[in-house]
Amino acid sequence: MRVSIVIPAYNEEKRIGKMLDEYGKFFYELKKKNVLDFEIFVMINGTTDRTEEVVKEYQKKFKEIIYINRLDIAAKGLAVIEGFKDALKRNNDLIGFVDGDLATPPEAYYELIKNIGNYDGIIPIRWDKKSKIVFEQSFFRKMLSAGYNFIVRSLFLFPYKDTQCGAKLFKREILEKNVNKIVTSSWGFDIALLFCLRKESHAKIKSIPTIWEDKKGSKINFKRTPIRMFASAIRLRLIHSPFKEFVRLYRKLPEKMKFHQWG
Repeated sequence: MRVSIVIPAYNEEKRIGKMLDEYGKFFYELKKKNVLDFEIFVMINGTTDRTEEVVKEYQKKFKEIIYINRLDIAAKGLAVIEGFKDALKRNNDLIGFVDGDLATPPEAYYELIKNIGNYDGIIPIRWDKKSKIVFEQSFFRKMLSAGYNFIVRSLFLFPYKDTQCGAKLFKREILEKNVNKIVTSSWGFDIALLFCLRKESHAKIKSIPTIWEDKKGSKINFKRTPIRMFASAIRLRLIHSPFKEFVRLYRKLPEKMKFHQWG
């Protein structure tokens, strides 16, 4: 079995080194024991710092690390999709992604690999009693996450209690069928991905408890991001509804009349 772990990286020079070191060590030990083969595929997107130089340094330590630097891509979702497409060019059985901040440690990602079984995909759920959360989020952030998840589950009829955890894993076959069908925006990638797989292929996706650490250095703006995420969810639902013409009309509006939080 061979797994490709896509890491989208936008200006991650301060965090990507530790991420690559811990994931590289963990999965290299599994490779030595013939448990699995792997690649760590860093999809650098629109970065303006030294992320590429840091990745090159860790390539010297782990030959399983590969990367592409795409200055024309600024959004995480597009970076992950392009990473999926590139991973599909090689003999990978499982393909997934994980955020580059190490919020999901390698042992937690390995649990996804071990538990995917006969499912098409598998995602972690942070809000499970069996999950281990390091450095608990503030009450405000918990309420924000719960509210957003309620909206997403209501709009898309998802059974998942956590769509936004930055780690997911899928069988090669399900991505081959759908990678070119995913309609996304800057803030709606996770729900767009899950919705597409369910809608187009009736994908069976499993949720399991996880280990997750709330990391410092987040680039999220908690004044603007909730509005953007909510607006992106509404937009995506409209695109896949009888009201999709509304979105097309919106795109034709003069720039000054647009609600810029739509992603």
